[in-house]
Amino acid sequence: MQGHPLARRLWPGDQTFSRLLSLPNHISPAWRNGRSAPVFFEKGRSLQDVRRTEKTLQREVIQQVEAGLPGVEVLAVELVSPQRFCVYVDHPTGVDHALCERVTNLLRGYLDRYSVDVSSPGLERPLRKPAHFAGAVGRRVSVRTSQEIGGRKRFRGEVLAAGDESFRLGAKGAEPVLIPYDEVVRGNVIDEG
Repeated sequence: MQGHPLARRLWPGDQTFSRLLSLPNHISPAWRNGRSAPVFFEKGRSLQDVRRTEKTLQREVIQQVEAGLPGVEVLAVELVSPQRFCVYVDHPTGVDHALCERVTNLLRGYLDRYSVDVSSPGLERPLRKPAHFAGAVGRRVSVRTSQEIGGRKRFRGEVLAAGDESFRLGAKGAEPVLIPYDEVVRGNVIDEG
């Protein structure tokens, strides 16, 4: 993606400073809801470094938010750029601006290093945990994995079953695929409305 127009606009004159990864194919509800949500690479950072940072943020944010606001579930934390991440939250009574504000206030400690967005899951709900996939049985989803499974890393299909360690994904004209939860990098429900 060298020379991508967004990279040129953000870092004029320095094409090597950052590269966009899969801009049109980034699996993120934020992307489909009109906000740009590419994963950026800083010079010298690998995809594994980005994933490691994202997992660390996810662990820290889940612990902080779920302990500080009982009943709030952190569905996903997505590193949108080197200085920005988005937290998707849910609550049994729904997510409103007041809840997003309370979550943001809990995460103020990150504001010296990151811009923090807090959002409801939206129609294309993020899927990361086994319980998320169990709740999506019978629904169409999009999934990206860290390692190739059957020669691919990107999948679209219906969640046929969800077990303790993996879920089965079926697509028209193809054999069902068993995908371990540990391999899921991104996943979300596909809005068919």
